[in-house]
Amino acid sequence: MGQQKLDLHTHFYTEKYFQTIRDLPSEFSFGTSSSGQTIITYRGARFFGVTPAMTDVSKRLAEMDRVGIDVEVVSLSTPNVFFTDAKHQPDVAATINDSYAELIAQHPKRFKGFASIPMDAPDAALNELHRAIHTLKLNGVILLSNIGGRALTSPEYRQFFAEANRMNLCIFLHPMLPANSDQFREYVLGPIIGFPFDTSLAVARMCYDGMFEEFPNIRWIIGHLGGAVPYLMERMDNGFRDFADCRAKIDKLPSVYLKRLYYDTVSFSPHTLKMVRDMVGADHMVMGSDYPHLLGSIDRAVTSIKQLDIDTSERDQIFSGTALSILNNV
Repeated sequence: MGQQKLDLHTHFYTEKYFQTIRDLPSEFSFGTSSSGQTIITYRGARFFGVTPAMTDVSKRLAEMDRVGIDVEVVSLSTPNVFFTDAKHQPDVAATINDSYAELIAQHPKRFKGFASIPMDAPDAALNELHRAIHTLKLNGVILLSNIGGRALTSPEYRQFFAEANRMNLCIFLHPMLPANSDQFREYVLGPIIGFPFDTSLAVARMCYDGMFEEFPNIRWIIGHLGGAVPYLMERMDNGFRDFADCRAKIDKLPSVYLKRLYYDTVSFSPHTLKMVRDMVGADHMVMGSDYPHLLGSIDRAVTSIKQLDIDTSERDQIFSGTALSILNNV
């Protein structure tokens, strides 16, 4: 394939989706930031700034061409469909998944998509999973690190993960603000610190809870270079060694499971990218940009990988090889 480049962490929205957030009652609301940008807040804490490219396909394609990204795997970021309740989630999910299928049909060589799933409506969740993967031919699923404050290890989500495991599903784990967002109100701490914190919490909990043991066929992509997971991997191993609680549901060191996960490169730091490559290998890393969000960078997504001191085959692995080996319907 040579240097084909797939961006697995990039977000696309529709005006209809934004309007639905305005229309349905929830703890999410639209506001304006100190710089005049339209933002979405959760219980008063900012976590989302609206940028033009979020809904503008031609602008997005122009940016992809400028930096040399061949394919974007688009997904619906926070709050996904979870700003609303179990009754409304199935409709919101179906609408967004249909709009992704349309986008892909219009530009089949440029876009792929991760489906959104109405997790709080368990039967609808399985139906939408099958429809998204088998009928719409989307390429996996996006889930948030907590769902309305509930952990992914909650029993009501178990049947979904059992089916995901049976289907060899690719799941992109994207952060949500921690359930208690009070500490993250100032300095935009929600996206800067809260997101990687909640990602790390979710992964650690799933690991100790035995989910990676029980469902080994799910291909997890962990956003933002795993939050703090790579940095804390040895500490999690020490937890397993020192505390009986941490050995109750798993019989291997956490690092064994954590090295099976896939990590996107949305950090852009040469130091941490090199560290994660040394820990899990280029074959467990995928390119991400977090475009078009402010903390993301479509430019650095590419340059940070190009500048890594690794051989070409490993670089190709991060740019596209790993992605093509784990996405559904490729």
